[in-house]
Amino acid sequence: MLNQKLQLKLSQKLSPQQIQLMKLIQLSTLDFEQKIINELEDNPALEKGKDFEENKNELEVTNENESIDIEDVNIDAYLSDDEIPSYKLNSNNYGYEDDEKKIPISGGIGFHQILKNQIGSLILNKEETLIAEFLIGSIDDSGYIRRTNQEIIDDLAFTQNIFVDSKKISVILEKVQSLDPPGVGARSLEECLSIQLSRRKKTLSQKIASKIINEAFELFSKKHFNKLKEKFEIDEELLKKGLKEIEKLNPKPGGALSGIFQNTHIVPDFILKIENDFLNVELNSRNSPELHISNSYIEMMKGYKEAPVKKKSQKEAIQFIKQKLDSAQWFIDAIKQRKNTLLKTINAIVSYQNDYLLTGDEKQIKPMILKDIADKIDMDISTISRVANSKYIETPYGTKLLKSFFSESIKNSDGEEVSTLEIKKILKTLIEDENKKSPLTDIILSERLKSKRYNVARRTVSKYREQLGFPVARLRKEL
Repeated sequence: MLNQKLQLKLSQKLSPQQIQLMKLIQLSTLDFEQKIINELEDNPALEKGKDFEENKNELEVTNENESIDIEDVNIDAYLSDDEIPSYKLNSNNYGYEDDEKKIPISGGIGFHQILKNQIGSLILNKEETLIAEFLIGSIDDSGYIRRTNQEIIDDLAFTQNIFVDSKKISVILEKVQSLDPPGVGARSLEECLSIQLSRRKKTLSQKIASKIINEAFELFSKKHFNKLKEKFEIDEELLKKGLKEIEKLNPKPGGALSGIFQNTHIVPDFILKIENDFLNVELNSRNSPELHISNSYIEMMKGYKEAPVKKKSQKEAIQFIKQKLDSAQWFIDAIKQRKNTLLKTINAIVSYQNDYLLTGDEKQIKPMILKDIADKIDMDISTISRVANSKYIETPYGTKLLKSFFSESIKNSDGEEVSTLEIKKILKTLIEDENKKSPLTDIILSERLKSKRYNVARRTVSKYREQLGFPVARLRKEL
């Protein structure tokens, strides 16, 4: 049965302008510059450079009820600017110095193609060549084949219509493993190291290294050095030589050739300077472009005011121009708001971490969470998070990610709140300075920290140690 009822509902919705602002805030400087370039290309009503003062207040929005005369305006000609030949838009009155100079990007051959180029050196028939190429295609970027023979057999049958047995796969795989770099095509780390050792000269230390990998890999991986000496009946000096040979091997043979990597250059979003013991922070000049509404579009809108619109195409043209003008104005306003948000946030962070930024001493970093800054500048935590996660600041002590200034607090034995970053730094120093023949366990590290007035439990020490990238004591042991 149908019935009617009245229901009140309260909801929040983000406007397109707010969504655009949030997206702009989380962009880094390089991404922000690219966004501006894209916007300039997409919106002809937006221009880069300084605007004239007299045109700043000329933009007027027209409503549907306004009567507009556009008979004397050739809108179709304006909207077809893209059809004008390029030679009519260019001039030759510039010098050689004005030419845009770009650094060429060097190309290269991919990792898998390098391996495929070596197949010609193998003695293979047509079917075996196809299988070898399939095996090369199964190699990951580290240089390993992490698939079983049966999986490869099934894929060959379904995709290449080639039917082979496991024995033939193993024979061709062995030939693929003979390609360069040594160790490529291995199924495991043990096999990878074994292949590399088999292609080296058989010195005494090489023979010991091969025995360790082929006969006692588990003892080696767990660093049971005394058991290794007993098993092979060798002294510590000879064991050291064998281990040094293993250290020269490459555990990821495909790492050096797996694709072309671009050098990611970090452009700081903020620049911090210390002047007379006073911190001065500003936005990177690259982060504040000059944008304005196109003067030609403004002049167009000024001429569309008096007589009524007579054609549907003319009304659509005006609607197009209005849309582009509104979009350009929103984008300019969003950039201004982004700039204000970034400056407000960075000034609050710098003020909070004033002692650390003046000295560069990490022990001076105060415990600081996102809520502290959000409450200080009366903004949402999500906004602070967007700024902190993607922005860098250039300081006299190096370029740092803003996120690195945030840390939780923990109380020492004197009841003072200290940053977890300070504790991690002390923990890192303890591990780096330890005796590698007898590394410090997490319990001992916890006791050492307590002796320095930091009450940190063993579990917390384990968590911080893993965050710093250090393995357990047993795996840090050296001869």
